[in-house]
Amino acid sequence: MKITAAGKTDPGMVRPNNEDNFFLDEKLRLLVVADGMGGHASGETASLMTVNIIRDYFQGQQQIFGDYNRSYSEATNKLCSAIRLANLAVYEAAQNSPQLKGMGTTVVAALLNGNKLSIAHIGDSRLYLVRAGNIDQITDDHSIISEQVKRELITREEAAVSDIKNVLTRALGIMQDNDPDLDELTVFAGDTLLLCTDGLSNMVAEETMLDIVTDAGNNDAACEILVQTANENGGKDNITVVIGKINKNKWYFSLIKFMQSLRR
Repeated sequence: MKITAAGKTDPGMVRPNNEDNFFLDEKLRLLVVADGMGGHASGETASLMTVNIIRDYFQGQQQIFGDYNRSYSEATNKLCSAIRLANLAVYEAAQNSPQLKGMGTTVVAALLNGNKLSIAHIGDSRLYLVRAGNIDQITDDHSIISEQVKRELITREEAAVSDIKNVLTRALGIMQDNDPDLDELTVFAGDTLLLCTDGLSNMVAEETMLDIVTDAGNNDAACEILVQTANENGGKDNITVVIGKINKNKWYFSLIKFMQSLRR
């Protein structure tokens, strides 16, 4: 499988600066979204450090950092390692600089390996899967409201209008040791991945996201319309969205790889 992707970030209609960052690489089959926090420039620093460290990890040696989780594939363990390294770097930077003290970021990342998708996340930035006319939230928010919904203390409708819906229970860079939640999916040609910060998910209903992704025609257009819709609905936060379309490799690429394997 291969992935074609596009992304867009926007400060929104209220915030003076943009603390979101994203990274995508179709060759690496890697998508990353991060939403910084901490005020001034520190949130932007945390999210930028995070996406850059994850990028550099997959462009480099890709050694396992920390314990190897045998419940998951090597690709998922590598994604976990990249986020562990980012967490440590953000934590140490915050500890060593008074201007950056207290900074952190959410992160959600997806790595495609064959027909298997590795997923890792910390915080409330989300990964959605669009398949066969449906949209499903794959990641669980690390937030007080999400925990209350899980325990059936409040309804999803009540959660959507809660004053504390943005209060996180976990964020990258806040603690020295902080492993992401991990997951793996089997994906199929025609599936679409949507990664976003809460500046999108708080402003645009899932049904509207589905309609836009389905009808936009291409990834770039879908990103543009999603951001525009979030801004039209208030744009109360920074907005970042990355969309990845899963496609089959063309037959001749598979043949080339097969011929190359015979020469080894």
